[in-house]
This record gives sequence, structure tokens and C-alpha cells, in this order.
Amino acid sequence: MTAGKTPKTITAAEAAALVKSGMWLDYGAVLGQPDGFDAALGPLVTGMEGLKVRSCITLKPRAVLDADPEARHLMWLSLHFSAYDRRMHDAGRCWYIPVNLGEIPDYYRRFNDPVDIAVFRTAPMDADGYFNFGLSNLWMRAVVERARVVIVEVTETLPHVQGPRNGVHVSEVDYIIDGGSGPLPELPNSEPNEVDRAVGRRIASAIEDGACLQIGIGAMPNAVCSELLASGLKDLGVQTEMLTDGIIDLYRSGQITNARKQLHPGKTVFTFGLGRKTLYDTVHRNADFLSLPVDETNLPFHIMQNHNVVSINNTTSIDLAGQAASESDGHRHISGTGGQAQFVRGAYASRGGKSFVCLASTYERKGHRKSRIVLAHPSGTTVTTTRADTMYVVTEFGTVNLKGMSIPERAKALISIAHPDFQEDLAREAREANLVPRHGFL
Repeated sequence: MTAGKTPKTITAAEAAALVKSGMWLDYGAVLGQPDGFDAALGPLVTGMEGLKVRSCITLKPRAVLDADPEARHLMWLSLHFSAYDRRMHDAGRCWYIPVNLGEIPDYYRRFNDPVDIAVFRTAPMDADGYFNFGLSNLWMRAVVERARVVIVEVTETLPHVQGPRNGVHVSEVDYIIDGGSGPLPELPNSEPNEVDRAVGRRIASAIEDGACLQIGIGAMPNAVCSELLASGLKDLGVQTEMLTDGIIDLYRSGQITNARKQLHPGKTVFTFGLGRKTLYDTVHRNADFLSLPVDETNLPFHIMQNHNVVSINNTTSIDLAGQAASESDGHRHISGTGGQAQFVRGAYASRGGKSFVCLASTYERKGHRKSRIVLAHPSGTTVTTTRADTMYVVTEFGTVNLKGMSIPERAKALISIAHPDFQEDLAREAREANLVPRHGFL
């Protein structure tokens, strides 16, 4: 980064020509990933060696990956998988960087190698000389600080989002390229099924007026938002990682006022957002929304300062001790740790706070139904939320609070909310594994 110099406007092809073998590139994250630069770099990749690209939640195919299908020239490294990243991982073309999302700015500042070229999309420069990060604040300030070269791909359609550190000043930018004015990628709502709605009703019934919400991604969190819309609750607050369509719907209904928050009262606080165009239009220059770097939204110290924090997150499976595996199935990586572990801890530390980990009791694989509540996770599976941290666990069959419970008590509680077809086998497995007394307990 050559702070203080006047940036030069160049073409995407001229920007891509700056890349050399062995460089670390940073593509930013989510809606901030560059399109024009990527398209220009794609044809050059096979002429280079040892390129490394750091990214997060890739929303569309990347030219640099299309150009290198056997990953001979480039490593694509992701801080959190999207469906596209997952497909690339399955093909041996993408790898995960284990992180707690709220710690990532510190990784850049203390541990990561300097970024040779950081290139990311921004909104057009404002009257104060800032290129706004839009809905992809996250760790971008730390990237700018650690980058030798900063390139902004200015995109007319990217919303301008309020936040004191949600942008890069023109004096910090080396090159500007035109990102055009095309439509932004959208993430359609996952349509909840009856199981999702049953879980949503259970969680919504435990939320009170004035609660401060963190709502994760997926059909079940969407179902919670739908139930809250119907509940009539008022004065809800938000401090979350991802701004979702469900939160926007609650805001537009008047139920989110943020009036009772202790930290940033009156503001819906988040670090990135993704959803429908309605979301993008709602946040554009809207003073009710505040985008902060991820270490200010996700670190438990900040989360706990609000009272009555409620965190709601999906998991893919949970064992009888309460370990929630939310990001991998064996060695097959699915998503990422994200902020789940930090919000679970921050919500628990909040005065009156609650954290919910939710899941359907079963899933289908190759025509066979299996339980998501298991004696033990498959070999290689990553535990996202430890057994000591897990609080409320919710399936369509019930809600249990594991805090303070022994292993036998946890096993009994979790078996009680498993699908009835699997409860007998789980009880037998628990006895055989000596998780519970062999006589007279289950």
C-alpha cells in the first residue's frame, strides 16, 4: 500500500498484468470479490506458478479456477465455504483456512504474510474521498493495512453502507479499475419445510421483547424470523455477523428498533450482508444500519455488552456429549466455523442471554434415513461448538438446555429430542459406550 499517492486508473487487463508467480492475492469476500480483475487474470494463470488467492464465500465461478482445473498453478484458499467453494473443494481445487471469523483482522495484522495485491469491489468514491466496502466490511481494513498494492474495482450498483471503518480512503489506493454497473449476486431465501417451521416455532417462543438477535444462515433461521414476524414481539435488536433477508423483513415490519440495546442503541449492527435486492436497497445510505469490522461484531467481549442476546445457528449433527459439528462431514468440508462458536460464547456471557443450536432430527442419504443426533461423529469431522459451550439444542421434537449437565444427563436429554425411530438404538449405544449407567438410567 502506497498511502498518500494519487491512484492511477487502469484497465482490468493492466491490473492483472501486475500479478507475478508466487504472489499472495486477496480477493476480499462475498459481494466484494472482483469480477473484472478475475476475468482478466484467468488467461494468465497457466503462465505462472505458486499463486495463492485468499477469499471468502464465493458467489459465482471464478475465471482463475476455470483456467487451472488441476490446481497446478494456483491455490484457492477460503475463510468460509459457499456452495461453489464446496464444489471446488470436492474437486481438489479449494482448501479451507480454519478461523474464528471475529479473529481474522488479528491474523492479518499479526500472523499472515503481507498481501502482495489486494483487489476488491467497492462503491464509488464519496465526497470525503472514501471507497465504501458496501456489504463486505469484515476484515477489509486489516487487508488494506497489510497489502503492498491496493486495487479497487469500483461498482456502481454496490450499496453504500454506513460505518466508521467501512471503507478505504483514496490516499490508500494504488489503482482503480471500472467494475461496471451490473446486478449484484443474490442469495434466495431457503424455503423452510415443516421441520424447519417446527424448530422455528420452538425458538421463537423462547424469545422475549427487547432481545438482541444474532441469526445465522439457512432455512431454520429463516423460519425463526417468520415466526417472529407473526409473534408481534417489539423492540428487538440486532448485532449479528450476516445481515439476512429475515432480519430485513423484521426491520421493515417495525419490530426491530434496537431501542433496548446497550451497545450501539438504535442501530442494526452487522459485518456483512447477503440476500435479495430488497436487502441491498434497504441498507443503501440508511442510518439505521451500522456495518462494523468483524472483530467489533463477533468477539464475545463485544457481544456480551448487550443484554438478552439470543444467538441462533444451524448444526449438521450433534453427539451425545453435546459437541456440535457444523462445518464438515468427516474430511469433506462444507462451510466453516464462521462466528458460531463466538456467538455461542458471547450470548451465554450476556445478561439474560441464550444460545440455540438447531437441527432437524434426521436426514436422507442414498435413500436411507439417518439420525443427526449420534453417539459419535464420523472420523475427521470438525467440532465447531464444544460440549462445554453448547447451551440450548432444538429439534422438531423438543428443546433441551445442556448447561450444567453431566454426560449421562446430556445423553438422556439429547436422546429425548432425537427422532423416536432412533431413540432406542441411541440409548443402547450410550450404555455400550459407558456414557450412561448400564442399569436403571435410560
